[in-house]
Amino acid sequence: MSTEQSQDARLGTPVPNWAPPPTPPASALEGRYVRLEPLSADHAEPLFEAYRVDDSTWDYLPYGPFADPDALRAWVDGMVGLADPMFFAMRDRATGEVGGVASYLRVTPAAGTIEVGHIHIARGMQRSVAATEAMFLMMDRAFSAGYRRYEWKCNALNRASRRAAQRLGFSFEGVFRQAAVIKGRNRDTAWFAITDGDWPPLREAFRAWLAPDNFEQTGVQRRSLSTLTGPHLHARDPMLGP
Repeated sequence: MSTEQSQDARLGTPVPNWAPPPTPPASALEGRYVRLEPLSADHAEPLFEAYRVDDSTWDYLPYGPFADPDALRAWVDGMVGLADPMFFAMRDRATGEVGGVASYLRVTPAAGTIEVGHIHIARGMQRSVAATEAMFLMMDRAFSAGYRRYEWKCNALNRASRRAAQRLGFSFEGVFRQAAVIKGRNRDTAWFAITDGDWPPLREAFRAWLAPDNFEQTGVQRRSLSTLTGPHLHARDPMLGP
């Protein structure tokens, strides 16, 4: 190994011609099964109706549940138009109903990193093709813009969120102990990420899973997303087992 190569190895892999990507646009994302709309005051009432079915969906969020539509509307009003976090509402194209929100946050163009968070999907939209496609559309926009790293973080006690991250192709990176105090309780934070090098095969996995021919007429999937994304994980979450 030459001195120059040794120096490169010691200092890290070069990133030639690096240029910070732009902030993602606050514009709608259109999918086959879902439409992601920039959060607006008009989403407050349908979101309240969707969430009121089960208050436990708020358990791991730093806010909520909200007692009435006005309280949720006040929270929505505070989020509308922000660049970070940048919120989107999820509308199921089959039913026309709004069933959840998600946001980009900790957007750091200089490092090429971006996080998806504040994910709150009502019981009626959970485990749906629309919800999965929403996550895919947000990932694809970020990587298409030039981001190098797409992060998912959650309360380490939130097994459902950890399972969702792994299913979606996020590799487990560890747990930050005592990372925050949320609603008066300790929060250890589990970290997951997808890099731009991971994304091309994961993108094809999503496209294969979302294809209409992957579903029976009854809506039952022929191949699971986990089967398609699993081979591309760099590390699995030990909480979830093999």
